[in-house]
Amino acid sequence: MRLGSGRNLVLARTLCCPSTSPRKERERRRGLAPAGYPCGQSSVKTVLFLGASVSQVAAIRQARMLGFRVVAVDGNPEALGFADADIAEPVDFSDVERVVEVGRKYEVAGIVAIATDRAVPIAAAIADRLGLPGIGVEVAHRMTNKIAMRRRLQARGLPQPSFLEVLGTAIEAAAVERIGFPAVLKPADSGGQRGVFKVRTLGEFRQRLPETLAFSRSNKAILERYIEGRELNGIAVVRAGHVRVITLSDRLRPPGRGFGVGWIHLYPSVLDSAAREVARNLAASAVTALGLRDGIAFPQLLVTEDGDPYVVEVAARIPAGQMADVVHLGTGVDLVEIAIAQAVGLPIQDAQITPKFERPIAVRFLTASPGFLPVGTVRAVDGIEQIRTAPGVLKADLYILAGETIRPVQVDEDRRGYIIATAPTPLTALELAQQAARKLIVQVEPTE
Repeated sequence: MRLGSGRNLVLARTLCCPSTSPRKERERRRGLAPAGYPCGQSSVKTVLFLGASVSQVAAIRQARMLGFRVVAVDGNPEALGFADADIAEPVDFSDVERVVEVGRKYEVAGIVAIATDRAVPIAAAIADRLGLPGIGVEVAHRMTNKIAMRRRLQARGLPQPSFLEVLGTAIEAAAVERIGFPAVLKPADSGGQRGVFKVRTLGEFRQRLPETLAFSRSNKAILERYIEGRELNGIAVVRAGHVRVITLSDRLRPPGRGFGVGWIHLYPSVLDSAAREVARNLAASAVTALGLRDGIAFPQLLVTEDGDPYVVEVAARIPAGQMADVVHLGTGVDLVEIAIAQAVGLPIQDAQITPKFERPIAVRFLTASPGFLPVGTVRAVDGIEQIRTAPGVLKADLYILAGETIRPVQVDEDRRGYIIATAPTPLTALELAQQAARKLIVQVEPTE
């Protein structure tokens, strides 16, 4: 892991007085002693991670490399990230009262929610209870509840798909028909593409609605007009209300049932510079409209063939799906470092959000049909080291264990690994990633 500017973040807060022991001197050199901290006392700040799944592992490791003590909570006592945390608490992070107790017990300085939308409002509530930096409960609600988000964007006059609030199963056919088909049916407050369907008729809408509502904590859904176009992932850093869009990348989706899953990322976007500027401005406007003052934003947009941009949705977190890698490998900007600094209330310097370079990147996720992986129960896996040393490959990993079942891609969890490659253009990088993927050997027992 790179310490780089992360070390500077914490070194800016080091003691002015000399250490009185070799251990204290080592802490001082590593930047573990913040300014004003009394000599002779422990100076390590503690951050509390909500979640310790595979999506949080890299960030947990990086937080420790930056000199923070990490407490992680997760309802799964076997969560992968527990092995890398300093302190593991098998607590479901949705249990706010228990997590607040954990925070007080370890005197945490910040709450970190990365890669999961579900944790964002919870992090805001816990930060509020503990008097720690946070994005605020109301902002967190607007940026995780799709109905509240659509209402706010509508009030601000920003372009977005027409939508219908679906409160339970009692819905008039005429209201649905006004949205038109095809349309996209989503839970109001879920993520990972769970319960998301592209529906083409009123009958299909009614058939899918109970399943969609089952994924909503509030038993609410939203129906949106389907708009054909190029989907963009934006990443922005917000400081005191000023939005800086760092990257815009193309998000490609598979055909079929998993149409909502991002299975390819291309950076930079292949859109021309004028279209990118329009999209960049809309992304910033959407983040501002939702009220985020300090944090990392994840605006997603659609751009039609005619060049018309629409806001799909906006999250207030570092997204999953290797987007932090896209930004770091593509520009040199370290989102995890920024997120942790903001969680403990440290100022973000201009240098930290300024791209150092622009490197073309392609991320190819490993999925079953219509992807590369076979469908069935896994017997053996080989070839990951050959992938990592293949031409153009910068990073690769697998989430496949013997005995697990691989199924056709339907939700984000069906992405079973990834390959990140670089080349002179994003499309050439994608070709290299796909060539490398063919080196993977997965033996399965076919499912009946």
